[in-house]
Amino acid sequence: MTIIPLSEGAFTIDSTKKFIPFNTATDDLQQRPVGSLLVEIQPFCIVTSKDILLIDAGLGFSNPDGSLQIHQNLMDNGINPMDVTKVLMSHLHKDHSGGVSKEDKILGHKFISFPNAQYYVNRDEFDFAMAKGKPSYTPDEFEILGNTDKVIFTKGDGVIDGYINYKVTGAHSPYHQIFFIEEDGEKIFFGGDVAPQLQQMKSRFIAKYDYDGKLCMELRQQWWQQGQDEKWTFLFYHDIKTPVVKF
Repeated sequence: MTIIPLSEGAFTIDSTKKFIPFNTATDDLQQRPVGSLLVEIQPFCIVTSKDILLIDAGLGFSNPDGSLQIHQNLMDNGINPMDVTKVLMSHLHKDHSGGVSKEDKILGHKFISFPNAQYYVNRDEFDFAMAKGKPSYTPDEFEILGNTDKVIFTKGDGVIDGYINYKVTGAHSPYHQIFFIEEDGEKIFFGGDVAPQLQQMKSRFIAKYDYDGKLCMELRQQWWQQGQDEKWTFLFYHDIKTPVVKF
């Protein structure tokens, strides 16, 4: 399997839930509001023998020419966005779901960003996100999922095409899910925002912004040990320096 990190850049986020671009070479975190977190926004493309997978959809930012940044990131890596076959969504917070759809400024409506892909979204997460709304969720960016045949709504744990396992963890958001992708003896683990950064795997860190911070911490500890024992490849969506760790 080929793993392609699709970095949208570094950002700080504070209690306002706004993502502010951060230049790691010139900006000073101390100059940002107290309590600001420094994060990368980094969806992943995984090329397998069966699929071109996209895991989470980023912030949905557009380039000056109007093209989606995530589309450009894919093309920069030799992947046609129209060739993506599956989009796996861990949850629908705005930094993970902004690229689900794109607005046509001329026609005045939104359309699915990856029209040839099947989207996999937890049904309870979708319903919760639609009801909860801002600031953590931006329903107008993903409400299209409720009106398209391009979505498979998952419930609980399950398997996709015999080699992609999904499990509902909750912990970060009430219906957050994670993914295991296994092919040719390799096991890739994506823990979404329950396991967003390498350093959090190595410490007993409990975050106030998680739905259940204690459970997040416990799951990270469990996965980190199991992943080392079983030689997983970890993908970290919010890690500035280390998006991929292989054992």
